[in-house]
Amino acid sequence: MSQTPASSNESLSHVLGAAAARYTGGLSPYAAWAAMADWATHLATSPAQQFALGETARKILHDWTDYIARDDAPAPFRPKADDHRFAHPDWAKPPYCYWHQAYLGAEAFWEAATAHQPGVDRRNSDRAAFMARQLLDMASPSNMPALNPEVMHRLIETKGMAFAKGLELLIQDARQASDPKAAPSNGGLTVGQDIAATPGKVIFRNRIMELIQYSPATPQVHAEPVLIVPAWIMKYYILDLSPENSLIRYLVAQGHTVFVISWVNPTEEHRDISLDDYRTEGVMAALDQIGTIVPSQKIHACGYCLGGTMLSIAAATMARDGDARLGSVTLLAAQTDFTEAGELLLFLDESQIAFLEDMMWEQGYLDRTQMAGAFQALRSEDLVWSRAVRRYLMGLEDRASDMSAWNADATRMPARMHSEYLRSLFMENRLSAGRFAVDGRVVALKNIRVPMFVVGTEKDHIAPWHSVYKIKLFTDADLHFVLTKGGHNGGIVSEPGHAHRHYRIGHRVPGALYLDPDSWMAQHAPQEGSWWPEWQSWLADHSGAMVAPPAVPDALCDAPGTYVFQR
Repeated sequence: MSQTPASSNESLSHVLGAAAARYTGGLSPYAAWAAMADWATHLATSPAQQFALGETARKILHDWTDYIARDDAPAPFRPKADDHRFAHPDWAKPPYCYWHQAYLGAEAFWEAATAHQPGVDRRNSDRAAFMARQLLDMASPSNMPALNPEVMHRLIETKGMAFAKGLELLIQDARQASDPKAAPSNGGLTVGQDIAATPGKVIFRNRIMELIQYSPATPQVHAEPVLIVPAWIMKYYILDLSPENSLIRYLVAQGHTVFVISWVNPTEEHRDISLDDYRTEGVMAALDQIGTIVPSQKIHACGYCLGGTMLSIAAATMARDGDARLGSVTLLAAQTDFTEAGELLLFLDESQIAFLEDMMWEQGYLDRTQMAGAFQALRSEDLVWSRAVRRYLMGLEDRASDMSAWNADATRMPARMHSEYLRSLFMENRLSAGRFAVDGRVVALKNIRVPMFVVGTEKDHIAPWHSVYKIKLFTDADLHFVLTKGGHNGGIVSEPGHAHRHYRIGHRVPGALYLDPDSWMAQHAPQEGSWWPEWQSWLADHSGAMVAPPAVPDALCDAPGTYVFQR
């Protein structure tokens, strides 16, 4: 059947957009140009802003020249608390301190230059600031061998062999990047043996997921099972890393029957799988299977990151339809409102999504490397440049860890599902606004009446805790909120015994007045240790008597299954 002129033109547009995306890493040049034009135009027509920036530049230059002219002058500029590029003591000595301070002065100037100004769209000014940071991170003296004292020391110590080792690592990484099917670098850790090694069986499989049931570790178990719904952007075993920091193993050891969804790693043939397919063939199919193994029992459902967003949609739909199978809902670093979704919003507008859709139209999916690039850009000074300096200039291999092995093992996302997710949730924020429809009828988070346990992490760049906290605005169920130390992954993987960990916990009873997140934080003192025992105790309190472990049905294979190995 021949294409109509309209469909032919649309295909040509997709082809051209996809070709452009290959050269920009999937980032829309139109969005970047619009942001810079908005910022630059308003700056060019604002004498007051120009004068203020001139004064800022004059003061920065004065402070820097005064510092290099006087031996006893204190350093005028300090790196941010999480910026470790200049931690080596020789950065405080001449001549390294001169360009180190010049660089930090430039950072201070551009931070002032891209601060929000009247008339500029706030997202555009944030994008301008982000792009300025990217360019500054690229130009840092820490990236240049002759200007970095740590690199020079390493070269002297190794008699230049650090460069040879760095070149070897660069070639190795380039080969792996060129082969999308290549196994990720795992630091010698093997999935199914060293990580993702909690004993269990795959009891169900469909085109979207495998369902794993873990073997009991106690003579009796809590009657109500736990279903874990991880994000489909990651392999599930972030919650089953090494035995000593596996959340799944911990729950099993505390007498819980645990099930987890292991998502498929999509290929071109999955391009038309929808967001709702992940609900029906993922969450709901898992609940159906668990119901046949543990009949007549409530199920404690737990969702992590995007898995928590999907679980929220499923729970709201079940509440609307009178499906009472859930005993509780736990959300780990999961957003239900996306108006404060952090710096990821810098990558999203109509132009950017259309650009991604062109790329996914050609591939059928969003590739793991394309998504990983966006996350790395949020902390490029550490995840990109500092790593490149250590690896390629100093010849130091990445420190092997279960977290780094998992982080290198990303997944793809089906084109249709990802487009629907970005548009309906990130762009249009339908879920918390009461405009998200399932089967043609709107669902509401407020209909969720089961107890809730919600966890946010203090330094989350993916799901900022203020955004996670907003679930309190849209529900009225009995709710415990935990704020734990760490980032999006490290804060969740916070096992008992992990040094220097703390958390805050509060209880919101149904009908209580709303308390804003900063006031909540001020009123809840940190407690030392891991939040895991708090959750386990909460699950136990919302469970019935201990019973004999349920039988495991005929298994398809041993855990961790087959989908987890897909490249």
